Amino acid sequence: MATKKLRIASFTYSTKPRGGVIHTLSLAESLQALGHEVHIFALGKDQQGFFRPTTVPHTLIPFDIPGDEVSLDERIKSYIQTYYDFMTGHLAESFDIYHVQDCVSANAVWRLREDGFIPSFIRTVHHIDDFTTPTLVQCQKDSVYRPNQRIVVSRYWQQRLHDEFGVDSHIIYNGVDLQRFRPPDDTQRRAARTALGLQNQLVLMNIGGIEPRKNTIRLVSAFAEAHKKLLAAGQAAVLLLVGGETLLDYTPYRIEFFEMLERSNLQLNQDIVLLGTVADDRIPDLYHTADILAFPSVKEGWGLVVLEAMASGLPVLASDLPVFREYLETEKNALLINPFSEAAITTGIMYLSQDPPLRQRLATNGLQTAAKFSWHQTAAAHEELYQKCIQQG
Repeated sequence: MATKKLRIASFTYSTKPRGGVIHTLSLAESLQALGHEVHIFALGKDQQGFFRPTTVPHTLIPFDIPGDEVSLDERIKSYIQTYYDFMTGHLAESFDIYHVQDCVSANAVWRLREDGFIPSFIRTVHHIDDFTTPTLVQCQKDSVYRPNQRIVVSRYWQQRLHDEFGVDSHIIYNGVDLQRFRPPDDTQRRAARTALGLQNQLVLMNIGGIEPRKNTIRLVSAFAEAHKKLLAAGQAAVLLLVGGETLLDYTPYRIEFFEMLERSNLQLNQDIVLLGTVADDRIPDLYHTADILAFPSVKEGWGLVVLEAMASGLPVLASDLPVFREYLETEKNALLINPFSEAAITTGIMYLSQDPPLRQRLATNGLQTAAKFSWHQTAAAHEELYQKCIQQG
């Protein structure tokens, strides 16, 4: 039986290169490739478009960043209200599916449903955050309880939603663009390293920005210790930190990070390079630059960066978390360490740094793992769920 062509509205909270936004764009493009009409709605403060080009039609919702005197709770309320107010005037055409990817857009869209603008909506829950401010705590609860259907990206988060919220969800794994993320040839690798002034250093890379969930402080403290030991053994090493713009305020954590960095033995722009948010077309080259992905996050929904790194031929040092154990096996396709132990992270860095055969084995097996996941498969699974939701009314 032929699949019905669907009109899908997809909602996200940002245009920046965050995991949920990357997921939104990749899924929308793959659904479009399957013949569906997709339109993305996103908060877009600068009205400059997404962090990368997309063929998917989209609408950016203008908003102002409140001043520093406005609390985080009030900011979140403002984002939700801005989203809601805009959408009430921009839903003249109906969609078959309304799909949200985060708690801000979910809170706007469930109000649209309650006020009769839309019939129902689906939410992808990538992970649950440990919020402490009242508005964010309630925002997250509503974004889990209010949707008509929920999607999660791992068995771990499916179980967490069931145990902690008492709700059911559908598992649909993330994908990776296997055409975009590929191992470099020698010429590509030399060019990528030369662009950053790198020569014979061992290059570790982390993508995600300076924030608690990414465990940046422990990672850099552990790298500082490993860096000292590697230098004593005659090996220079450098850590690249990439990415990080978010709507949330991590100022206290960032202050602590820079104070720690000042006390460390690391020289900024020599031993550690803070690249910040970079143009999307540079990301594949950055993977080509690195020797190891160091990714000791304390919480992840799935780990898009890990799949991208493995598809790029990088050995991966990752956290020994349940979500990663769904597709990673330590010393087979990754090295898994305790992310809450600085010493364990240091040991893992040293182990990978000083064992080239291990790095090669992890890289080879990682390529095979990444090949099992594609955005086409992810989109096809969404298509099947969407059709079921429509049939069930």
